[in-house]
Amino acid sequence: MKLDSPIYKYKQYLLMERGLSANTIDAYMRDLKKLSIYLEKNNLALKDIKTEHIENLLADLYDQKIVARSIARILSGLKSFFNYLELDGYIDINPTALIDSPQVGLKLPVTLSIEEIDSILEVIDVSTPEGTRNYAVIETLYSCGLRVSELVNLKFSDLFFKEGFIRVRGKGNKQRLVPISEIAIQKIENYLHYRAKINVKKGNEDVLFLSARGTAISRITIFHYVRKYSEEAGIEKEISPHVLRHSFATHLLERGANIRVIQEMMGHEKISTTEIYTHLDTQFLRQEIIEHHPRNRGGN
Repeated sequence: MKLDSPIYKYKQYLLMERGLSANTIDAYMRDLKKLSIYLEKNNLALKDIKTEHIENLLADLYDQKIVARSIARILSGLKSFFNYLELDGYIDINPTALIDSPQVGLKLPVTLSIEEIDSILEVIDVSTPEGTRNYAVIETLYSCGLRVSELVNLKFSDLFFKEGFIRVRGKGNKQRLVPISEIAIQKIENYLHYRAKINVKKGNEDVLFLSARGTAISRITIFHYVRKYSEEAGIEKEISPHVLRHSFATHLLERGANIRVIQEMMGHEKISTTEIYTHLDTQFLRQEIIEHHPRNRGGN
C-alpha cells in the first residue's frame, strides 16, 4: 500500500484520529479490499465510482450469500471511507450518501463527564509553550465540538473573539459559525504569547495552532496528547479527540439545548446523525431520576 494512497491515509486516520483498535481497523481494511476487487474487476478508478456502483457491489455480496448483517457492516465501513474522502477533498460527491443503512442495532458513542474532562486538563503542564498550546487545543475541541480536521485548519482569519464566534470549515469545505466560550478564548490568548515567538514556516502565517517547527499541528500530534493526558488523569475509557466532540454534544443536550441547534453547531447534514445523542440523554435523565426523585431516596 503506497504511503500517499487514499486507503493508506484513511488507515492512519482510523488509527490516529478515531483511535480504533487494530482489529477494528483490520476489519475496515478487509471491507475496502472488497471494494478494490470490484473496482479492478470493472476497470474503475476510485474517483469515478458512483452510487450505482456501490449498489451493484452490495448486490454482488448478496449473491455471494453474505448475510444481511455483514452487508450492513460492510456498507457502514464504505460510508466511513467515502465520508473521509469527501472531508479530505479527494472526492466532491459521496457515492454512499443516498444509500440507507439497515437498522441492525445502536452503538452509543463513548463520552466523558465534565469532571473527567477537567481531570484531563488539570494534568497539562501550562508552564511550557507545548502545554499551553495543548490546553488551548483540547479546550477548543471540547468547547466548540470540533472535528480534529477542523481544528488543525483553523486560521487567525477565522477568529471573531469580540463577537464570540469562530468560523469552521467542515465536510465538503462547508463553513459554519460556532460560538466559542470565554474560557477557550482565554486559553487561546495564553497560547498566542508563545506562538508569537515561533519561527513560522512560509505558508503557515495564518494557521492558528502550530508545531514547534512552525508548521500546522498534525492530527497525529493531537491524538497523541489526548491519549497521553487521559492516561495520566487515570481515565480507563478508550479516548480519542472525537470523544471530546461527542461529550460536547451530550453535555449540551443534557442541559436542555435544542437538538437542531446542536446539529447546526456540529455541522451535521442530517438530523439523524445528531439524534444519537438523544439516546445518551435518556440514560442521563434516568440516572438523574434514580438519584434525585424522592421515591428513590429511601423515604428521606
